[in-house]
Amino acid sequence: MDVYTLLVEVGRKAGDGLPRKATGAALMCFASGKDEGEAVRETVAILKQADMAPLDVTAYGTLEERLAEGHEISDEERALMQRAADENSVIIAQFQPFYDGMDKPADGQA
Repeated sequence: MDVYTLLVEVGRKAGDGLPRKATGAALMCFASGKDEGEAVRETVAILKQADMAPLDVTAYGTLEERLAEGHEISDEERALMQRAADENSVIIAQFQPFYDGMDKPADGQA
């Protein structure tokens, strides 16, 4: 199993737990999977079970792929990735709500 870094944009849905005035949110997730497709499918399924409305998923690859691209990865991120691997799970590492007039994050910055 590998762990993939995913940026998931979600819209509004009743019971989604987002702040009252938010129009949606971006979630940076670390998800385990045998491949990227499985990691994306599992993440979307878990978010739907949590009454969230996933709209778009951008995958940034595994730890090794991100390092090869020159990404700086903090010890905290590495620990969360290891936790996702150990637990064969999806970890939400960052959460950024969107409000009217707020641009979506650029280049994966949640």
